[in-house]
Amino acid sequence: MPDGSQSLVQTLLNAGVDTCFCSVRTADKHLDSAFSENSEFRCVPTLFEGVATGAADGYGRMAGKPAAMLSHYGFGVGNGQANLHNARKAKTPMINIVLSQARGEGAGADVMRESDIEAVARNISQWVHTSESVEKLPSDAVEAVSVAMGYPTQISTLIVPEDVLRVENVDLVQAMSAIKAAALLAQEGPEAVLDETVLDEILEALKKGKDCAIMVGGRALQEPHLSLVAKIAKKSGARLISETFPARMQRGSGRPTTERLAYLAEMAEVQLRGLKHLIIVDTAPPVSFFAYPGKASYLVPDGCIVHFLVTSENDIASSLTSVSERLGATKVEPDLQEPVKTKRPKGRLTGDKACDLIAAFMPENAIVSDESQTSGAKLMAKTVGCPKHDLLTLTGGAIGQGLPVAVGAAVACPKRPVIAMTGDGSAMYTIQSLSTMVQEQLDVTAIIFNNYSYAILNVELERVGVEGDAGPKAKSQLDLKGPNLDFLEIGNGMGMSSVRVDTCESFASELQKAFAESGPHLIEVVIPPTITGLKLKILPSLLNSLKHLPTPLARAVKNAIAP
Repeated sequence: MPDGSQSLVQTLLNAGVDTCFCSVRTADKHLDSAFSENSEFRCVPTLFEGVATGAADGYGRMAGKPAAMLSHYGFGVGNGQANLHNARKAKTPMINIVLSQARGEGAGADVMRESDIEAVARNISQWVHTSESVEKLPSDAVEAVSVAMGYPTQISTLIVPEDVLRVENVDLVQAMSAIKAAALLAQEGPEAVLDETVLDEILEALKKGKDCAIMVGGRALQEPHLSLVAKIAKKSGARLISETFPARMQRGSGRPTTERLAYLAEMAEVQLRGLKHLIIVDTAPPVSFFAYPGKASYLVPDGCIVHFLVTSENDIASSLTSVSERLGATKVEPDLQEPVKTKRPKGRLTGDKACDLIAAFMPENAIVSDESQTSGAKLMAKTVGCPKHDLLTLTGGAIGQGLPVAVGAAVACPKRPVIAMTGDGSAMYTIQSLSTMVQEQLDVTAIIFNNYSYAILNVELERVGVEGDAGPKAKSQLDLKGPNLDFLEIGNGMGMSSVRVDTCESFASELQKAFAESGPHLIEVVIPPTITGLKLKILPSLLNSLKHLPTPLARAVKNAIAP
């Protein structure tokens, strides 16, 4: 007979949610069975909640609709918090379904599984609700979907007690009728364009040409919005700058060119110097990743006026169209990336050479999940003019995202090749992703840069003024040597086709093999650390000299020395 679990699954399907990433547990067999046995519903098992949450994030970024993520009790939500944080910052639609213990179970006895799930979930979810009965479960699930797909898209958490799922004789017609409410909610669109006064101010700012920049993120980095904002930039002469860590950015030959805001605050200061107006489109004004002694965290230059054209609650299409029409930019041809033939370096591998080779062999329509940290720092510069591709980056700073997001992207887009770039330290946070790639036979090429160090953390240690005073014990915590991580053995141990390379020639050969064959592949790339202490020590004087150069030349030098 139908039970609460089946009612929940049917409601999700009726609302357009047909995929769930779950952690393997032995808790509620009713729900496990309902998820896995319904032929219309895809249930993707993972070995850790951090993989499931990251995969749901990658799926939502690429599918444009939410996946469900199933975790068990408060500790399951806790295990997945880091990638839920990244998903929240990316504004990814997601439905976090949490199984809780049966109501009344061991009342007052502090049962082993018991915790305050709602308190844990509120940190990463904009909507948290506990379903009180099997009769209310369908409408609760509908509301979870509606919230996730709202404006802005976001994470909703639905907590379902075990006893609610097990009630039998549930009329599945409830699930169908509940969808009527979802249809009504779905009709509520985002707010329309800004008022005339604000539009007039933005149009006036655009007349300042190079003294004005348009900073884009979120939806503005995807077509057709990207082309529209590029036309506005071309017509006005304003610079087009993207946020540093976009959730999804469409790039490559034939697409508009954008200038990415530098990660290092000192670099960003040079990049933004001289601006009088900054127009924000679906992102936030720039701030530094960390707070640094003696340096400002808010990166907008003094005296620069910030204008908000599109927020996450606005209708981006109508807002950009209004500005474009008023500016006379609708028929302007924007600056597009020209196809380029990337050089193929030889000899011992470095991070820069590895990026050259990835660019040289990148397949058409690839999806790149990038968490390569210092090793892949030049990836965006190297891949300008490559075949069209989507770039997914680390949106919240919680490492361990690159591999799980690739899993979700591959499930969402099974006909597109996925490249997962990650560092050795980051990979170890969610290395269980390899098992899911193999189980599901996902077309993912996982590239793990192994420099035996948390290089990015060594950089930040020096930048906050600690490195010179740090003792050997502190420094050893950022060193992954002794014993060296062996990703060849780890990958093979999970059934992944795995190789290790340390030369350009071997990396080029293995990349071509991986891209030519469908299914999962792992390439461990052994390289030296990209950034050295010497380079960081001369950085301040280099940056100081840039202040005396014309802005275009300063940007060119900055790009050459940027880590």
